Amino acid sequence: MDIKIIYKKSAFKHGETESDIRWAFNTAKYDNLIEGFENKYLLIGFNTKGNLIEVIYNDLGDNIASVFHAMGCRNELLFLLPQRGFYG
Repeated sequence: MDIKIIYKKSAFKHGETESDIRWAFNTAKYDNLIEGFENKYLLIGFNTKGNLIEVIYNDLGDNIASVFHAMGCRNELLFLLPQRGFYG
């Protein structure tokens, strides 16, 4: 099932592109609701260059995500990834 992504202008603030964000969704290693929020999700996946990025989005239902943040994955989030070798 292919997810439709709506990109807010703020999603590009740190230099990630639509292609990078789309690829992160396709290669997600972590995707969960952020504790303390009703509809704010953190996804960690790879960009088109093979680097881990973090993506924060709202789930709009009907398989639609509204992405408002994307940047290189911060070290303090790496503990969320599976511990099976190199990211995977």
